[in-house]
Amino acid sequence: MKNLITFLLIVILFAGCKKDENPTGPGFTVSYAGKTYNTVKIGEQMWLKENLDVGTIIHGNKDQANNGVIEKYCFMNNPAYCDTFGGLYQWNEAMQYSTTPGIRGICPPGWHIPTDTEFKALASAIDNNSNALKATGQGIGSGTGTNISGFSAFLAGDRYDNDIFLNFGYNAFFWSSSEFDTATTKFLNLYFYDSLIYLSNNNKYFGYSVRCIKD
Repeated sequence: MKNLITFLLIVILFAGCKKDENPTGPGFTVSYAGKTYNTVKIGEQMWLKENLDVGTIIHGNKDQANNGVIEKYCFMNNPAYCDTFGGLYQWNEAMQYSTTPGIRGICPPGWHIPTDTEFKALASAIDNNSNALKATGQGIGSGTGTNISGFSAFLAGDRYDNDIFLNFGYNAFFWSSSEFDTATTKFLNLYFYDSLIYLSNNNKYFGYSVRCIKD
């Protein structure tokens, strides 16, 4: 029953998802690994408007490995999910096995995994209002997305553990490149039910979304 409810939620959100126009004017595009990404300027920062979707799909019951091949998870092991919502990556894979804050990792050339400081600057630029980051149609009540920033965040969920996928339609998780300690890393979290932006830390083992920022 839980899997059926999750499947129906995915179908509903797929139907309601659309690319939001950049309200601050047209941005340039970035071609990378066979996909084209739109861009948006928020404050003094330039961001990709879509979650990164690069790499070879592996099943959720496997860890991503340092094998010279970029690997990704797709929610519920469904490739169509990655087409719309991007891949999910363990932190080490996203960073390409570096621990240097601000490194390119799996981002396109000239872009990098945002640092915790850059996430804080993003939050400040939109008055710490997560609804300004969420795509229209994402969230409910006081957490309804307005996307006035153009960031177009989907509540894409995560790969929690050994083939367990959670939080689709409830949370957006974005890795930073800033470690908290050897086991955990800082990340940005958006919830479906409120307008707060959460900057916290969690286990590198989880599979989260990656949103790249320009160098």
